Amino acid sequence: MKALRNAVRDVILSSRADLVCLQGTKVAAVNQFFLCSVFGSDFDKFVLLPAAGTRGGIIIAWKSAAVQVISSHVDTFSVSVHVMEEEGRNWWLTGVYGPQEDNDKLTFLQELRDVRALCAGPWVIAGDFNLIYQAADKNNNNLNRAMMGRFRRFLDDLELKEITHLGRKFTLSNERDNPTLVRLDRAFCSVEWEDIFPDAVLQSATAGVSDHCLLLLGLHVCPRGKRRFHFESFWPKMPGFLDAVK
Repeated sequence: MKALRNAVRDVILSSRADLVCLQGTKVAAVNQFFLCSVFGSDFDKFVLLPAAGTRGGIIIAWKSAAVQVISSHVDTFSVSVHVMEEEGRNWWLTGVYGPQEDNDKLTFLQELRDVRALCAGPWVIAGDFNLIYQAADKNNNNLNRAMMGRFRRFLDDLELKEITHLGRKFTLSNERDNPTLVRLDRAFCSVEWEDIFPDAVLQSATAGVSDHCLLLLGLHVCPRGKRRFHFESFWPKMPGFLDAVK
């Protein structure tokens, strides 16, 4: 655990992050010593979803000198914070840690629908979803296609688009001789959020002592070259779509 804390802190410090979300913390309570040892001395504010025994847990922590959080919301599988920027813009971040069991996954997806209803406006949602929505997200054919379809429907219904993850296809390995590789850790955003941060870039860093990689979301990163065009499956459902095409 100490090695993991040190590795996570090294990534936080090297990336100069102002706001951090950790999932699967296995932590039931947080004090200032823990906050400083994991995130660094500049992180002085946090919202916690306590772990249940040694399972689960989410922490969103931030530097109050750099980030203003005006409200927060804690649920069973997610933590949300409402961020206000100096320019007067505000947006929501939801950090998630999806469950393992299929029945719980249905509850998880419904929770996120309810969270979206509370978090109106620009929204970004990121973390370990423990779900995939396409076969390319896994390196073998052991797929739960029914659950994949439910996840796709959730994304379409809430009109979320994935923030392109540069440089890595999979984010988790079971680290066996013939490993299973899966893309469970990702970030999605609403159209309104993308309008605020059109140059946002999602990259990854390896902690070295975890089977997951860490995601680094840069909000004001200048893209290299022309941005790729992505057709979103929810577009045809939007009012005026066919007229615009014509």
